[in-house]
Amino acid sequence: MLPILLKKLSSPIARLVLLMSLTMLSHLSTAQDATPQPVDDELRELLKHAIENSDSFEDRFDAEVWLVSKQDNLGKFIKDPEERMDLLQRIHRAARRADLQPEIVLALIEVESHFNRFAVSSAGAQGMMQVMPFWKNEIGHPEDNLTDIDTNLTYGCTILKHYLNKANGGLVEALARYNGSYGQYWYPRRVMDAWEKHWR
Repeated sequence: MLPILLKKLSSPIARLVLLMSLTMLSHLSTAQDATPQPVDDELRELLKHAIENSDSFEDRFDAEVWLVSKQDNLGKFIKDPEERMDLLQRIHRAARRADLQPEIVLALIEVESHFNRFAVSSAGAQGMMQVMPFWKNEIGHPEDNLTDIDTNLTYGCTILKHYLNKANGGLVEALARYNGSYGQYWYPRRVMDAWEKHWR
């Protein structure tokens, strides 16, 4: 019954909410006997602030589910909870603005820079999404700073969306084009592996 119900839910967030709800219900009978875990007050306040200011989410419940589900894995790369919550909001906003799945953007950033906003590749690509600086001149914005998180996300998400459109929605081809390895599959495989392990 559960697999059928999960298939009928089109939104990944809706499926996650259902699974979380069922898990919570299954533990209700034993929850009273369990030793209560201390609440991290700082994280609670950060989450509250993030949810209330998450303009890219349809509602606060969606924001809470998504932010909670991603913040632990991002903790492997960014230790500070405030910085982590802020970055998740920024990535979600930039991805939605470009009509991309935020989870794919998270996976791409993991592969490209491990969430290091100051990363520079041997080819000169900069920032979290490893954007090549020539794009600044191409669009007439030579003064743009690609280590600025929002600027880098805007460039990177826009570029990925362009390649996705060019590939008629084919994510593997779009990722290969983004990386400059069109016709090869090692890079899309790395991004999809990261998505599978950490962000889906």
